[in-house]
Amino acid sequence: MEIENDLQREQTESSDSFDHVRAKKNVFISLICKVLLLLLSIIVRRFLIKYTGNECNGFNALFTSIIGFLSIAELGIGTAIIYCMYEPIANNNKEKVCQLYCLFKKVYLVIGLIITALGLIILLFLPYLAKDYTDKSLLLISYVLTLISISITYFYSARMSLVNAYKNNYISTIITSLGLFVQYALQIIVLIYTKSFIAFCICKIIASSVQYLLFYIYNNKHYKDIVKEKAKIDDETKKEVTKNVKAMFMHKIGDVIFSTVDSLVISAIISVVVLGYYSNYLLILTSMNEVLKLFIVPLTSVLGHMGVKASKEEKLDYFKFFYCINFILGIVFYLGYYSVCTDAVTICFGENLELENNLIILISITYFIQFMRQSASVFKDSFGLFYKDRWVSIIAAVLNAVLSIVLALAFDIYGVLIATIVVDLLIYHIVEPLVLFKYGMKKRPIKYYIINYAFIAFFTIEVLLFSLIELNTTNVWLHLLVSGSISLAINVIPVSLVFIYKPFRKRVKFLFKKNKQ
Repeated sequence: MEIENDLQREQTESSDSFDHVRAKKNVFISLICKVLLLLLSIIVRRFLIKYTGNECNGFNALFTSIIGFLSIAELGIGTAIIYCMYEPIANNNKEKVCQLYCLFKKVYLVIGLIITALGLIILLFLPYLAKDYTDKSLLLISYVLTLISISITYFYSARMSLVNAYKNNYISTIITSLGLFVQYALQIIVLIYTKSFIAFCICKIIASSVQYLLFYIYNNKHYKDIVKEKAKIDDETKKEVTKNVKAMFMHKIGDVIFSTVDSLVISAIISVVVLGYYSNYLLILTSMNEVLKLFIVPLTSVLGHMGVKASKEEKLDYFKFFYCINFILGIVFYLGYYSVCTDAVTICFGENLELENNLIILISITYFIQFMRQSASVFKDSFGLFYKDRWVSIIAAVLNAVLSIVLALAFDIYGVLIATIVVDLLIYHIVEPLVLFKYGMKKRPIKYYIINYAFIAFFTIEVLLFSLIELNTTNVWLHLLVSGSISLAINVIPVSLVFIYKPFRKRVKFLFKKNKQ
């Protein structure tokens, strides 16, 4: 039984409460699948633009933003309940795990229906969100198909979260990736032979159905005693879950609005065609960002189990290590992104789709700043500190929405990104570390603030200086290779300096010893 194997692992772990074996599996499998999916998604985007035009590419980006906004009905439920599962799983309290799973399953069924209903209401306003586009039938039909594909995912969300709660994130990654492989393969085929954006959207429904079937089979085999059993949650647990769900819901509703408002403002105030150009750069950047987050995010369940058992010193030690990893990944890959993104867009999607260089600088800085939140955010969520800063995301989302609209009217797309930077620096980068250090580490975050803002300032200066470099070559492949190599060479010095930091060096040595055992 999978559950018995998990419990045996818990009993035989070393004095270090961080599960290195499961962590490596989660990260390695996630990285491999994400890189493959990234390459396929770029190919699909190129075919989409080639066979249906940049307008449909803009539609695809718009639908993604709308569906992301609608998902506020779910966000918070999964994270909060999974956190509540960590302790009963660690203590072999099967009854409580069953109770939480049954609650989770019922809630997600309701959520799926709510999102479908809200999505259909959005149909009334959809033509106003796609500025300057007149083919309403294509817009509406393709949106409904995309909505159906997303609604299906809520019927297997409980099963996927149960797998993750047992620290088997790599299993969820494999299953979801298989579904996406099917989707991308079918989309390439239908674009070549039908050139139909509607057929393109139908492929998403097929992929969601494949994922549902695979999760159903896996859970019935490995967690049969839990998924087949019916259990009613006790009042005390229900009260704890409700408190966490409300707090996490507030966080995630703000996060979703914060992350989707940029595309919505660009589409509604500027144009859907501009959103299409922007989304090409954003696809490469966000795909890279998702790959980078896989060095930290797949460890959430492992960190959650560690939070149940570890000392404050051990938690702080691991946080320092992951923050250093966060910076190394960020500074190397986001400067690398700036150096090659225009060449990559030309190679992947075609010519005459470039954005202005100043805008690319701003995009790179914006997303580097967001990426530098990862370690603090993941540790805070893993330790269940949802309630302490429950209002911060709502405040940030409202402020970002207002600033984005005002600044977009004044400064076009530049204003949207400036608004995001301001809110990130003045709210998220202050409050999240404060909550983590005060309640999770029992420490003051003053040193963290100094180091964090210094790193952000360093990267900003680095990008601005790099933008002054001019390469006299018209060959796009050669330009990409030389520019990317220069960015890597520049970052040798800051990356080397991180290894001088004693807590980071100490943890690296420890991990090497674990690998040799």
